[in-house]
Amino acid sequence: MAQDEGRNSINLEIVMELNISITSDFICPWCFVAERRLAKALAMLPEGVAVRAHWRPFELNQDMPAQGMDRRTYRTMKFGSWERSQAMDEHTVQAAQGEGIAFDYAAIVKTPNTFLAHRLMQLAEREGVATAVAGAVFAAYFEQGRDIGEANVLVDIAAENGLDREAAATFLGSDDGAREVRAAQQAMRASGVRSVPMIDTGAEVVSGAQTIEHFERALQRAAESFNACEDGMCSLD
Repeated sequence: MAQDEGRNSINLEIVMELNISITSDFICPWCFVAERRLAKALAMLPEGVAVRAHWRPFELNQDMPAQGMDRRTYRTMKFGSWERSQAMDEHTVQAAQGEGIAFDYAAIVKTPNTFLAHRLMQLAEREGVATAVAGAVFAAYFEQGRDIGEANVLVDIAAENGLDREAAATFLGSDDGAREVRAAQQAMRASGVRSVPMIDTGAEVVSGAQTIEHFERALQRAAESFNACEDGMCSLD
């Protein structure tokens, strides 16, 4: 997907670096779909264009107990019936066909509190591996049924995706990153954001799990806006 370090993976000369922000939550299936579709769109960028992706936190369930809740109980309460919840799950499975996602809702026992996962992203961003870690957290929850609300699970994911295990464990065992996550979420809500995913390319904000073609066009417009900046001045003309 995006190059967090801002470098092209085959080390070509970088002539343009785009900054995009991705606001999502790890229990949102459409955020996972959007992550995969955006990755495909980014892979189609021309040589010399790099992308620095910034992942922004957004808890859909800020009042979720720290230990999470039984998924069937939670989803029945939220959507009125377990049958409706299952129908919604099936809709995401059908919509994601061809995206390389193997949703396994039967494996998910618990709806987790995602605050720790968002905190881990603060460390991942500092170390330049945010995109890899984000993708792995999504996959751990939706494809493997792992409890991403548990620190030990997140430490394993971190160690599997470029972070030092001991550093990740120490980070999650402290309050490091907590204030930043709360502040970022407060700013998002204050700006009117009520749903995710939301991808800001710098030229436009794309809401929802749009098509790969839609993401391609948005990235192209961002590149065109970048090219409009010359001699220290940027113009919309």
